[in-house]
Amino acid sequence: MIRAGRHHLVRTLADLAAQHGVGIDRYTRLKPYEAEGFPAPVSSEGSRTRLYDGEQVDAYLLGKPVPPLPAKEDDGDLLDRRECAAVIGVAPRSWDTYKHDPALTEARVEAGGVEHWPRGAVKAFQDSRPGRDASATRGGRPTRTGDQVPRDQVPALTAELLDADPTISAATVTERLGVHRDTAQQALTRLRADRIADHIEAHPTLTPAEAAAQLGYPAGQVRRATARAEIVLRARRVGPYLAEVAAALHRAGWTTTDAAPDVQFPGDDRVVAALVLDGDRAPAPAVVWDERYGWRTAASRRHPITKGAVPPSEGEGVRYLAGGIAPPPGDIVAALTTPDA
Repeated sequence: MIRAGRHHLVRTLADLAAQHGVGIDRYTRLKPYEAEGFPAPVSSEGSRTRLYDGEQVDAYLLGKPVPPLPAKEDDGDLLDRRECAAVIGVAPRSWDTYKHDPALTEARVEAGGVEHWPRGAVKAFQDSRPGRDASATRGGRPTRTGDQVPRDQVPALTAELLDADPTISAATVTERLGVHRDTAQQALTRLRADRIADHIEAHPTLTPAEAAAQLGYPAGQVRRATARAEIVLRARRVGPYLAEVAAALHRAGWTTTDAAPDVQFPGDDRVVAALVLDGDRAPAPAVVWDERYGWRTAASRRHPITKGAVPPSEGEGVRYLAGGIAPPPGDIVAALTTPDA
């Protein structure tokens, strides 16, 4: 963890390489950070990105005693995903769902390119969660009542139940959380699909069904999840391309952000993404990418993605941009610059 008040001292391996006057590739080959006495990382064990305390590193390089980090916990300590998960007693992949809570999104801090959250914000979030044992007195979801857990908390709470029991059913989630059966089923399907996709990325030779079996998911419960996992994998593969297009449209001055768009799965059978063009001289309100036909313009910023499986017809603000399913970003800019024929 990064102790309170030491955020500005965080250094990555790239920072240490620059401090040594060498490139990052050479630095990681030499591995001077594995020498005896070199300060331990402040990132959690197993993190992909190593982070170090700059004051400690400087002292080591000068041959001085390495100062210890504060030992006392502080609400200002910055915790990474593994540490946050440990604080509230869940698996790290459950934290990946919890972190989308508005309070945690607002509290998020980036250090060395890694997401962190203040200990105080994590503890406050834990205190605000519905009690785990509420189902013991609730006795399931009464008929003709709404969900008893806020909808935005259902994925995270369901993830915790799935961590504890990979074979859990939608009926059990309904009973434990007091939510509608459809709500429980949707949360389980999406969580299992994401985890199946994660497992396949780590073991590319597996089929979705094989990945589901290795994760302990009963075959009779995961037909929809395995199908969705294939769509999730396609969405992940196209993510870098969509990010390049977003950056190109941002450079053209048509969007105020260059962030990659969130993909959507209309009908749970295809990958679609929309980029809102909110610049002053944008050529259209939005553009939409669909894995079936590529790019088109949209007439609405609020609702660029239309419902139904049939692609919208050209006209009234809709224009299909030639160039195939995934044309180069520059071609999209050029097509948008060209007036309608």
